[in-house]
Amino acid sequence: VKRLISKGDRVNVLTRDKAGARETLGQFSQLGFYSKGEWKDGIEGTKAVINLAGEPISTRWSEGVKQEIFDSRVNTTRYLSDLIRAAENKPEVFVSGSAIGFYGTSLGATFTEDSPCGSDFLAGVCREWEAAAHAASESGEGEGPRVVCLRTGLVLSKEGGVLEKMIPLFQLFIGSPLGAGDQWMSWIHRDDLVSLIVESVENKGISGPINGTAPNPVVMNEFCKALAECLGRPMFMPAVPDLPLQVLLGEGAILVLEGQKVVPEKAKDVGFKFKYETLGPALTHATRF
Repeated sequence: VKRLISKGDRVNVLTRDKAGARETLGQFSQLGFYSKGEWKDGIEGTKAVINLAGEPISTRWSEGVKQEIFDSRVNTTRYLSDLIRAAENKPEVFVSGSAIGFYGTSLGATFTEDSPCGSDFLAGVCREWEAAAHAASESGEGEGPRVVCLRTGLVLSKEGGVLEKMIPLFQLFIGSPLGAGDQWMSWIHRDDLVSLIVESVENKGISGPINGTAPNPVVMNEFCKALAECLGRPMFMPAVPDLPLQVLLGEGAILVLEGQKVVPEKAKDVGFKFKYETLGPALTHATRF
């Protein structure tokens, strides 16, 4: 939102909690806030709709949590697609979130946008999530928008995600790899992710899936070593074994015990320039700002 405001754009924030959104984003003349019953008005006549909704997945997956993970992504996106199809003045582009969980997990494979969908729970969620986004361009009145599905990796920011959980442990000298340590971590710095979203809006040559990951993924052991060095902490604790994590997180342990090596082939093909291509500089910035 801040990036778009800095470019001079007006931003309509579609939210379920206007007061909370105003508190988080602040009051700017270029911001408009729309509760769910007003989303249709917030979409009408806009250039682009950007959908990044979704409940957190880094928790123990009960059947109820799994349903929330699915509903917050798929049902919200279906609703937005319905509103877009019904709009008299449709947006030019619909950029909708997805995740690299689309591909499933693997120790040896390398995944690009052309790789097939996996078969686990998260892959199924991502498949339905993307199908819901593509519905925005189908069978509406007039021509539908260009649809981009952003398959996001691990976002590096100390304000959330993996770093928010890992930094305090390493600062207390108790950080260590999780599981075997050879699972892949396909990461992206928050600033590059924001730039890729803007690029997806402005570049008409981008459509369909695009991987939101940096060009150089690393394995868990390398990631933890780089984070320890960045924070000036030694890493002497033994790796956390699989079993306690499986007991603690259940099926959700797949998020930390398994991974996927994902490369941003489409972003490179369209000439997108990453500010942080390698992990060291990305962690240095992300842990300080």
